[in-house]
Amino acid sequence: MGGGVAGAIKRQGGEEIEREASRQGPIAVGEAVVTGAGRLPARAVIHAATMGPDLVTDERAIRAATRSALVRAAERRFSSIALPALGTGVGGFPLERAAAVMLEEIAAHVRGGTTLQEIVLAVRGAQAREAFIGALRRAALEEGP
Repeated sequence: MGGGVAGAIKRQGGEEIEREASRQGPIAVGEAVVTGAGRLPARAVIHAATMGPDLVTDERAIRAATRSALVRAAERRFSSIALPALGTGVGGFPLERAAAVMLEEIAAHVRGGTTLQEIVLAVRGAQAREAFIGALRRAALEEGP
């Protein structure tokens, strides 16, 4: 938990989050585990692995990590989840493609039935925001009326 979102979670939530995550790892790319939230204003933190030690990610990893995070939330019967733009920071995956892949997985999860009533796309910066808004618009057009 050094850089990117993981580093921010550690800084704000405390070392105990990293210690608890380390006890559950290592996990395979595409998998997710749940820890306590430390000092964060949340019930838990879901850690989804989008890359291994090589710090490289791809569409398959982002798709699987998104799915795994949603499944862990459903298993715990959470009503809400916040997801960052997985794989786009340290992993360097293109924002537009990550947005499309994540939204496909979110839509599939919701269609299958879920306890989640709120899914927040917690993205940072205008470029990321526009990438996700664009992906949402394209998905809505593809779905039709």
